Amino acid sequence: MKHIHIIGIGTGNPEHVTIQAINAMNAADVIFVPLKGAAKEELAEVRRDICERYVTRPGIRISEFAVPQRQTADRSYPQSVDTWHAEIALIYKELISGIPDDGRGAFLVWGDPSLYDSTIRIIERVRQDAGVDFDYSVIPGITSIQALAASHRIPVNLVGKPIEITTGRKLALAGLQAPTTIVMLDGEQAFAKIDDPDAEIFWGAYLGTEDEIVRSGRLGDIAADIVALRAEARQRHGWIMDIYLLRKGRDFEE
Repeated sequence: MKHIHIIGIGTGNPEHVTIQAINAMNAADVIFVPLKGAAKEELAEVRRDICERYVTRPGIRISEFAVPQRQTADRSYPQSVDTWHAEIALIYKELISGIPDDGRGAFLVWGDPSLYDSTIRIIERVRQDAGVDFDYSVIPGITSIQALAASHRIPVNLVGKPIEITTGRKLALAGLQAPTTIVMLDGEQAFAKIDDPDAEIFWGAYLGTEDEIVRSGRLGDIAADIVALRAEARQRHGWIMDIYLLRKGRDFEE
């Protein structure tokens, strides 16, 4: 039976790649590299660099494929994502169908496959198709949350207190609900609209790469600076990946 490795590769630093991930890459017959357009060519370059560094077994093929853009017009967010996943599943089906019987393929996933990534969901869609017979395994990777905390030299949680992981869209609707809130996928900078200026923010973009930018401080003092810095960085690079942690309170406070 064909086998697929879904491999977390960290947030952009090739040294994030684990020994388990390297072994899985070298066990594959083909490694699939997604292309997300000219503006995000750097993401493909990181994956190519990882392959050049760590793929040592002769004969492994690198197969690049284009990822379609998600269409949002006249659709709700869940509808647009569901349609987008269906389109990608058709591409994955074709890629996997091209693997020899009993062969192995590998998808390289930014960060970790379990955290705000849909490769596992899409692979499951393909596996439900009776025309494709394969199994798969998941290799974890360093997440953007870990990279953010390491760059700021902070623990993620306050002692004895919960954390929430959410999106910018949800933060804008619900506000701060936990002592520690980690916010991903925030294209609208929801932190700037939070009416709690005494909260702290720990923000980072391009984590793990040579272009990494981090800022931290009292939210009311630096929110506007982060908005401006983010806009400038996005214009310069053509894309941005960022994440931030919002914190209220201190360790050992009741």
